[in-house]
Parts: sequence; structure tokens; C-alpha cells
Amino acid sequence: MEKEDKSNPRVRFGELRLPDEEEGYVTHDRRHERDLSRRSSIGSLSIHSAGGGSRTVQPETALPITYRTLSIEIDEGQHKKQVEVKKAKEKAAVDLGDLEWHTLAVHELCRRLSVDTDYGLSDDQIKRRVSEYGQNKITPPPSGLVGKILGYFFGGFGSILVVAGVLVFIAWRPLGKPPAVANLALACVLIAVWLIQAAFNAWQDWSTSRVMASIGTMLPDECIVIRNGSHASISALHLVPGDVIVIKQGNKLPADVRFVEISSDAMFDRAILTGESEPVIATIESTEDNYLETNNIGLQGTHCISGSCLGVCVATGDNTIFGRIAKLTSDPKTGMTPLQKEIFRFVLIISTFITCVVILIVVLWAAWLRKSHPTWIDVPLLIVSCVSCAVAFIPEGLPIALTTSLTIVANIMRKNKILCKSLKTVETLGAVSVICSDKTGTLTKNKMVVTNVYAAGEEYSPDAARDMMAVLRSENNFAALSKPRESIIDQIRILGGLCNSGEFDAATMHLPIAERKINGDATDQAVLRLSESLGSVAELRRDWKKVFEIAFNSKNKFMVRLMTPVNQTPTSNNTTLMIKGAPDILLPRCDLLLDDKGETVPLTGAQRHRIEHIKDNWSRQGKRVILLARKPTIVPFSTNHEKEVLVAAREGLTFVGIVGIVDPPRDEIPEVVRILRGASIRIFMVTGDFKLTAQAIAEECGIISNPALVDDISALERDGKIGSTKQSIVLSGPELITLNEEQWDQLCQYQEIVFARTTPEQKLRIVREFQARENIVGMTGDGVNDAPSLKAADIGIAMGSGSDIAIEAADMVLLDSFAAIVEAVQYGRLVYDNLKKTIVYLLPAGSFSELWPVVTNVAFGIPQILSSFLMIIICCLTDCAAAVTLAYEKPEADVMLRPPRNPKKDRLVNTRLIFHAYFVVGLLECFIAFSMAFWYMERKGVPFNAMWLKFGEYDEPYDTDFVNEVANQASSVYFVTLVIMQLFNLLATRTRRLSIFQQPPIFNKATQNWSLFPAMLFAIVVVFIFCYIPSLQDTIDTRSIPVEHWFLPAAFGFGWLIIDEARKYCVRTWPNGLIARIAW
Repeated sequence: MEKEDKSNPRVRFGELRLPDEEEGYVTHDRRHERDLSRRSSIGSLSIHSAGGGSRTVQPETALPITYRTLSIEIDEGQHKKQVEVKKAKEKAAVDLGDLEWHTLAVHELCRRLSVDTDYGLSDDQIKRRVSEYGQNKITPPPSGLVGKILGYFFGGFGSILVVAGVLVFIAWRPLGKPPAVANLALACVLIAVWLIQAAFNAWQDWSTSRVMASIGTMLPDECIVIRNGSHASISALHLVPGDVIVIKQGNKLPADVRFVEISSDAMFDRAILTGESEPVIATIESTEDNYLETNNIGLQGTHCISGSCLGVCVATGDNTIFGRIAKLTSDPKTGMTPLQKEIFRFVLIISTFITCVVILIVVLWAAWLRKSHPTWIDVPLLIVSCVSCAVAFIPEGLPIALTTSLTIVANIMRKNKILCKSLKTVETLGAVSVICSDKTGTLTKNKMVVTNVYAAGEEYSPDAARDMMAVLRSENNFAALSKPRESIIDQIRILGGLCNSGEFDAATMHLPIAERKINGDATDQAVLRLSESLGSVAELRRDWKKVFEIAFNSKNKFMVRLMTPVNQTPTSNNTTLMIKGAPDILLPRCDLLLDDKGETVPLTGAQRHRIEHIKDNWSRQGKRVILLARKPTIVPFSTNHEKEVLVAAREGLTFVGIVGIVDPPRDEIPEVVRILRGASIRIFMVTGDFKLTAQAIAEECGIISNPALVDDISALERDGKIGSTKQSIVLSGPELITLNEEQWDQLCQYQEIVFARTTPEQKLRIVREFQARENIVGMTGDGVNDAPSLKAADIGIAMGSGSDIAIEAADMVLLDSFAAIVEAVQYGRLVYDNLKKTIVYLLPAGSFSELWPVVTNVAFGIPQILSSFLMIIICCLTDCAAAVTLAYEKPEADVMLRPPRNPKKDRLVNTRLIFHAYFVVGLLECFIAFSMAFWYMERKGVPFNAMWLKFGEYDEPYDTDFVNEVANQASSVYFVTLVIMQLFNLLATRTRRLSIFQQPPIFNKATQNWSLFPAMLFAIVVVFIFCYIPSLQDTIDTRSIPVEHWFLPAAFGFGWLIIDEARKYCVRTWPNGLIARIAW
């Protein structure tokens, strides 16, 4: 018998025993033969069996072949990471030579680590190992402090400021003859602004890092271990070598483990470490001499994509393969997000424009002014004018506003328990037009409870079933056991408790059944609670042992376990196949029925019809229906256990009963659906549940608004053209397969869609079909089967309670409630809105109105009506501070009433925005500032025609010194006019469509922005500092101005605010009118 076992080894999921019980241990000798040339993941999947033979499985039947998309669709950043990892592995190969965990027999592994896989580690062992090995975390890589500091100083516009400062210093000395003190002051201001911007960048980086770090700690990092003889859920940080880890489908390995028990379908995606496109089949025995390549080692960071395993932790923290590689390589740098690229593009455009203007000025000076008017502009003045013009024209406040906006949004996301993995996520949210949502755990509470039991032709409530079992146990004799109804309920208890991958957490066993924590999916939890209420599950599991298991997956839609009584004679190979799953899959396989006498009888057509009727009735009530069945069989003896068991489960099953499970929708979901629909975002349900159940839940959630107007597949004509928008449709996965392109075109026009009984491949197809029709698709989900579609969607959204693989694949994680998605979309739109406002605010005064004084000075020989120094003050101080406050603006009341933006058409900076900023606000401010300055000069005795084309050579009686003095005063008038008008422009720019009365900046918590007023006060204080302090006046040639030149700009500014209010009124009243079409 022993020889036979060695020649024909089995994959047995039995109890693992230590060396003193070695006779009960079965070795596994399954080797994974590697092809010399790696096959494409799109080809067939070759799964090698326990006996070393292989079978080729077709894509439509292999499980879980879909998850290879996680490997196929590795983004460029991850590809770079793999290249670096590969190089690091080559360097580290010599360091891995001492690792031999994969070559040890299981009993030797357990001996070395002093652990019993049934009992786990004791408290004393854990304390000793924690002190010896420390926490299970990888030492963070060097922070690159030097690079960061250089980035703070020279990133963004820092390099422009410092170069400008240096050039102005040169203009002061040695070029200045004599040196102009104003140039020295200007150079000092530029360097001061450069240092302030660097300090702000450092603070912003520190603040953002702190926010993101605090968000990262919100992510669940729990894992299930066996300690002190019972299952416990602990933080992955507290793992130590020797811990026995329970690994299930969807889990991410928290440390390096050696497998000691596996299910036949246990497979791991190692793409993150090795780049292998095909899943790796787990084994118990070594398949390779190379520690990195062997299949009996699970590497930290890889995912279990199917099956289940028991593993012993062999390395934690820096000692894991991932930890060793992390010492030799660092993550690739993340590139700019689309929004950052768009801002960079905009800045590049205006930088190119101002460069051309500066070159034109230099050419005019060199070719004309230098010869014709040599005393008008000398070299130092030319340098100062060009530098000031360039620095002023480029909006230095924009990068600061962008960083501030994103930091504010990150803080808001944290408060709403939303984790965004990248800045790109926030931006994409504002453009989402379709959200495909999973049902269980996303739209529903994921707190399933069994409400109905049907067996032997009768319906029972759980309470009634429990009372019947109590009677059975109270009589406690063989006569009671013969009572048919009680014995049928007992069979429900046995199947529910044994064909179940859920495990009670030992720490909560003292609590009532409903409050105990269960490690397992929601369906297993509900059935396990029912079984426990009917009798002790722990006793059941002591009386039976597991021989083999096929875990539930979204393709099969059932779970199988082979169970044998522990008191069965060792020579017997009889076993019981227990199966639990979807009735529409399993009922056709049932030929027998456990009747009300407890006897197995043929399943008649009438009985089958009755079961179907009950199932449909429960489904219409939104209940998930699970069928329980069994079949006597024998222990698998072939080399391919899985195939043998699946064949046995195809027919001849004995129907035991069905249970109805309620998973109520989350309370907030109907309101969330209403708000998203108001924002022109279509929300669809994509679920693996039965069609009637899915439709019932969709109606409760508000996804289907009118049940009377629901279409089915017959409404989609095979050669039909896209017509008017349709309302609701419900389709199943098998129906999706039959659709052609024309039908998909029609389907994508529906406002309300429910996709039921979908497989992972079909979820992926749904996402891609909507993307192909120019939709920005958000996909929400929490299960392993959601991972491919989460990865493929424009933005994948996982639930914090979901599987590790779903969280890994998603771009954003909702840690608390699905309702947070409303906040996420709202603030995704707000980032875009506030940046547009910042640009519209910065351009009129900081760019447009500062360019023309230089142009008129060079081209028309007029004194520069705004000094270079005051240009820099507006650009880097007064405007910059106010622009940053716009990042703190709250969402406009109508932000969730607008349609989502189209990223291809709705650019951040478009012609409408440029027109408004330059040719409406900019032209108005520039004209008024020029008018005020020249009017002041005229009042002082210097008319405009006295300066026109004079280039400093004034006619009598105008003295050059007198004209320059009056021009300095006018420069202060121009400066004050721009600053005051910008205060009113700030109030006007706060909203794009709403009136200031609808979005008041004070006294309304939902709309207020108190930071506006300190920024306004700061601007006024800056004016007083530079225009009214006598010592500064002499240095930088500014002057005090009459009081009317404060109030007149305020009147003009108020007038502009009224004009803009009228413009917004027209936009709101006539949304299709001319003014609305050209509105920014």
C-alpha cells in the first residue's frame, strides 16, 4: 500500500501530522514542468496534475483563467519594476543559496520551526519570535533627501525665479553704471520669493506625505493564522516565522510561506515578482532547486487566485524575497498625471509666447532702439524689463494651487475614508460617465442571514428548524433519530456546516451566534450561522474529515467537499460528496430527493417544478438561493482528482434542500443612485447572482426606477440601428455572449441596466464595450472575480472589506461606505473646477495687464507705466496668495447637476477660458489701469501726447526728471488699480455659473471660504508696505497715491462684479444661448 502511494501520489486535503504521526502523512510529488519558451497568456493553460502528467484545458473551462488579465495588463510602471526586479534577482541569487525551506520534508520543516500545523504557535513562542525577528514590515527605502531638497528649490518655476534673480543681480552689478538700488531690491525680492516657494513646496510635500501615510494605515492588513489550536485574525505586521497561515482565494500573501496543505485548484499569480503571464499551480513538494522558481513556496506580495492552502511562514520583513529585492532596487518614478500634463502644456504654451515676446523686444532694442534712441533703454534696464516681463507673465501661483487643491482633496478623501492610490484617480473621477457596480458587499450590506429553508416539500423558518432540532436533541434516543423531518433538518445542518469554508474566530465564540466573527465570504457565513444554530459545527467537524475540496468560484458557481466519517474503517474508500451552490446549476444534476420520510427517492417532475417555483419566488423577493445536495462516492484514485470529482458531481446528486438568504441593500444606496443619476452618471448592476434576485435588489436600490418598463434581450434587434435613449433592461451572462456589435450599440444607450449571472470574462467585456463607445467607466467590486474588470476600467473602485486581489487591482478603495463615492465624484469635479478658476484669476492682471506696459515702453517710447518691481510683487505676492485660496473653494451647488466632462473635448485651458481671461477681464483691467495712470499724469501736468513716441527726449517745457517722477507716481496708481480690481475679480471667479448670493463666501457653512478675506487683506497690506513706507519708496521708486485712486478702482471692480453676475444669470437662464456657449 505504501509503495502504491509513492508511485501514484494523491492530492489529499487531510490532516497534516507531525513526525510522530508520520504514518498518516501523504507526500505530494507534483512537479510543474517548465516550457523552454514561455507561452503567451492568451494561449491555452496547461495545468499539471498531481501525478506529474498534464492536461490542456480550454480557456472557457479553465479556472480561473480570467485572472491572467491581471498579468496581461501590467502597466508600463509595473513593467519597469519587473525589469528592475529581474536584475535585482540576478544580483541576489548568490544570497538565496542558503535558503532550503523548499527542499525540506514537511515534518522536517515543522521540526526546525518548532510548530504543529494543527495547533500553531503558542503565546510564549510568539513573544520570543517577535523579539527576535521584529515586525513583519520591509524597511522603507532611502528617502532621497538631496533629490527632494533640489526639487523643492528648482522644481516648478523655482529655476526661473533663481535665474531671474541672478540676471537682475548682474544688471545691478557689474552692468549697472551707476548701480541702481531698485535693481538690487528687485533681485532680493526674487530670491526671497524663490526661498518662500521652496519652503512652501517642502511644507506641502510633508503635509501630503502625512495625509497619504495616514490613509495607507486605514487599509486592512489582516490575515488568518492558527495559534493556540484555533483560527485567529491578526495584523500581518505581527506575523512571525513558524506561524501557520490560512490562505484563501483572493488573499495576498503577507510573508514568504511554505505550503503544507493545498486544494487541487490552488494557484498563484506571481506577475508582480516574476512577470510570469500564467498562474502558478501550488504544490507541497519542491518542483525546482531554485528557491524563486519552486511552486511549493508562496512569495510575499503574490495573490492566491483560486483554491485554498495552509502555509507555514518561513520569512518575514526584510528576510522575504520581496524584502531582499527591495534593498537592491527602488520603485520607478511616477510620471505626471493627465491634469499635471495639461497644466504643463498650458505653461509651456504661454512660456513659448512670452519667450517670443522677449526675443522680439531684444531684437527691437538691438536693431532699432540701441541705434536710434541709445539713451532710452540701456543693457541693465533691458535685462530687468525682459526678466520682469517673463517672470510676471508665467503664473507662478498655478503649481502651488494645483498641489494645494490635491492636498485638500486628499484630506477630504481621508475624512470620508476613501483611499486614492494616485492623483490620476482624483482627476478621472470628475469625468466618470458610467459606474458598473457589483451587488454583494457593494450595494448590499454583505451581512447575509438565512431567512427560509426548504426541504422535503416543506418550507421552514430558521426558528422553526431550530425548534425541531431542539426536540430531536432533547429526546436523545434512537427513536428520535428515526423521525423523518428532524433527520432532514439534521442533514441541512450537516451539509451547511461541512460543505463550508467559513471558520468561526476563536476570540468571539463566547458571543451569541449572530455576533460572532466568521472568516469567510458572506454566503458561507450565513449558512454556517444557520448550521451552528441547529447544532455545534465544531462537533460536526470533529466527527468528519475532509478528503478533497473544490472551492467555490464564479465560473462553476458551486463548492464541493468530499467528507468521510472519522470512525470509518481505514480500508474503506467510501466517501460522501457534499455540494453547495446555485440552484440553476445544481438542480438539473439532481436525480434523487431526500423525502419527508428521510428516504432517498427519485426526483419527480412535479417536485422539480415545486423547487423551481420556490426558488423563483424567493429570488423575486431579492433573496439569494443556495441549493444543498450530496452523493455517496469513493475517494478519488486517478491522477487528476479535480476532474474526477467534477465528473462525479455532474449527475446523480441527491437534493437535500435549499436555503433563502437575505442581504439587504445599504440604507444610503437609493439616495446615492439618485444623486449620481442627477449628475448624468449612469449606474448599472453587474452581479453573478440569479436574474430575478438581481432585478429585485436593483429595484430596491433605485437602479431600476420603473419595473413595468424593463426590457429583455428581445428588445435588442440584431440588425437594428441606434434609436432614441431607452430606459431599463435586464440581461444574463449567457445572453451577453450572443450579442453582436449592433446590439451592443443599442444596449449602451440604456439608462438602467442589470447584468446578472456574469462571469469575470463577461464583466471585462462589459467594461470594454462601454469604453469603446467613449464612456469613462468606473467599476466597483470586492471579489476575486471583479479584479480583471477593476484593472481594465478607467477607474477601479474596491471596497475595503473586499479581497486583497481586488484592492490591489483597484485605483481607489472605499474603506467605509459606498455612499462615499458621491463625495469622491464631487471632489473629483471640484479639483478641475478650482484649477480653472485659479487660471482665470491669475491671467488678467498677472500676465496680460503686465505685458502691455513693457510693450508700450519699448515700441512707443512711453515711460513704463508699471515698474518691473511692482510687476513681480503682483505676480509673486498679491495674486499668488489669492489664487491659492481658490483651492479651498467648496463645490458649487450645481456641480452634481452637470454632465461629466469629456476629457478629449473639455480641456482645462481652452479658447473660451483664454478669451474670458485675456479679452474680457484682462482687457477691461488693463484698459482701466492705463486710463487711471494716464489720467493721473494728465492731472499732474504730463499729457499723453507729450510722451507718445518721445523715447525720453521730451519737448519743452517737460523736464525728464519731472516726467520720470510723475511716471513713478502713475506706476503706483496702475499697481493699486490692478490689485483692487483683482479683489473683485476674485469674488467673481469663485463661481462659474452660480451667483455670489447662491454661493456666498461667508455665513453659509456649505459654501463659505474664509481664507479669501485674509488673502485680500494681505494684498492691501502689501500695497501699503511698498507704496507708503518712505525708505522703500526711495529704493524702489514707488509713491503714495491720492485716496480717490483707491475708491475709483473699487467702483470699477464692483461694476465688473455686477457685469459678471449678469453674465452668469444669462448662462443659467439660457443654457443654450450664445453667452452660455462661450462661457468658460
